[in-house]
Amino acid sequence: MAATRPSPEKSEIPGVSPLIDEHALAKRVTEMAGDIAVQCEGVEGVIRVGLLKGVFVFMADLVRALSRHGVQPTVGFMTVESYGSEKAPSGAIHLKRGLDVDVSGRTVILMDDILDTGHSLAFARRKLEEAGAARVITAVLLDKPSRREVPIEPDHVGFEIPDCFVVGYGIDYAGQHRELPYVGVVEEE
Repeated sequence: MAATRPSPEKSEIPGVSPLIDEHALAKRVTEMAGDIAVQCEGVEGVIRVGLLKGVFVFMADLVRALSRHGVQPTVGFMTVESYGSEKAPSGAIHLKRGLDVDVSGRTVILMDDILDTGHSLAFARRKLEEAGAARVITAVLLDKPSRREVPIEPDHVGFEIPDCFVVGYGIDYAGQHRELPYVGVVEEE
């Protein structure tokens, strides 16, 4: 029996409207991998650090796509929290789980699912620099520039989106909807 998936035009999840379908996600991740591979050409010992938890699907797909370009980075993780179970960031960044790889003197590709206010990405980049990273390249799946509070621009962006609350492709709302194969907008109640 074939697995059924929501079509990009119609969501089977009440209150969630598709924004970016799984084919567009796959295409853009492949393009990003090509761009990052060029930027990392000739660099030994690249480390990819993902900000958990929302980045895990994007990161897995991008790591596989990078390997097709001959880039096999070491993978590490950090956990920072700014949302909790809310739809809006609290403004306070908490390091819940520190860096689990040594980045001293290395090029690090810092990945996040969504760049909105910029607090989390700036905080994580600063932690990597303090840990001795030689260079930090940032890659985000989604960018909401209209919400920026911290002057930070990512090196690589999957999609620029409007100011809306999204789920799917690893991104959740209060622990729900990470499994969706597309990015969808949570409709206002």
